[in-house]
Amino acid sequence: MPLPDQMTAIDISEHGGPEVLKPVTLAVPKPGPDQILIKVAYAGVNRPDALQRAGSYAPPPDASPLPGLEASGHVVAVGETVARWSVGDAVTALLPGGGYAEYVTTFADHALPVPDSMPMDQAAALCETFFTVWSNVFNRGGLQAGERFLVHGGSSGIGTTAIQLAALRGARVFTTAGSDEKCAACVALGAEQAWNYNTVDFVDAMRGEGGANVILDMVGGPYIQRNIKALADEGRLVQIAFLQGMTAETNFVQMLARRLTLTGSTLRPQSVAAKAGYARALESEIWPHLETGRIAPVMDSTFDLTDAAKAHARMEASRHIGKIVLKVG
Repeated sequence: MPLPDQMTAIDISEHGGPEVLKPVTLAVPKPGPDQILIKVAYAGVNRPDALQRAGSYAPPPDASPLPGLEASGHVVAVGETVARWSVGDAVTALLPGGGYAEYVTTFADHALPVPDSMPMDQAAALCETFFTVWSNVFNRGGLQAGERFLVHGGSSGIGTTAIQLAALRGARVFTTAGSDEKCAACVALGAEQAWNYNTVDFVDAMRGEGGANVILDMVGGPYIQRNIKALADEGRLVQIAFLQGMTAETNFVQMLARRLTLTGSTLRPQSVAAKAGYARALESEIWPHLETGRIAPVMDSTFDLTDAAKAHARMEASRHIGKIVLKVG
């Protein structure tokens, strides 16, 4: 069946709030030699999309300016050097951008097969958080079985993924969340303790457990010094975002005296090869557990593509538990 020339997509008409997300008609993109073209079924909604919309997270120069960093769907065209994928294959994929659209291209090595029996809405909720958690918690943070792991925002997409993967690999998992309901959801996923940050000082609570060997944080700002205090000797703080500020006054003597490691990364600017490496590791180490249902993305809500503004408003209100997706195809 021939592909259409045009498609519906969601564009950022100007930087601002959710209301600047507008439906537009654009040309269907064409895959490069090492890329695939996906007819999108569902697209994941993530914090970086909102940051891009607000003007604080520009896409790389060679990426689509449209928001959307993950999607599920079916391959409808392949580049001339692509060997693994064929037209008709069901895939979930990490995207350089452009997921809020009926069609999107991505590098063939950044796509993974949809796990057995997994519905396409769940498949769309995998890549951005699983790649991020794998690369930061296990590659950069070096989390090992038996170590104490603290993740902030445990009910978010990143948080629910981090809890499951850390517990799966034998770590003791602790988390913070903004309500008792969210804390209960985190415990159900595998957290040993979940602390409501409105009523519990996580520093005291974590120190009472012996301190964290690894902390995954996206809050930043006032949490930076508190995270350092909550680390065990030789602990590792991994920073992936700064929702409450990119600067803080910090006493680095603790880093020296207790041999701490402060590190972090963002996923989108990393090389094609690096992301391909994460995909291979995830397919080997994690995908079998998705296929058996031992772990699964936690789903919050689904919106139509043209209601992307409503999806962003829900995410930014922090009422969600797990992932928000857009229904496209």
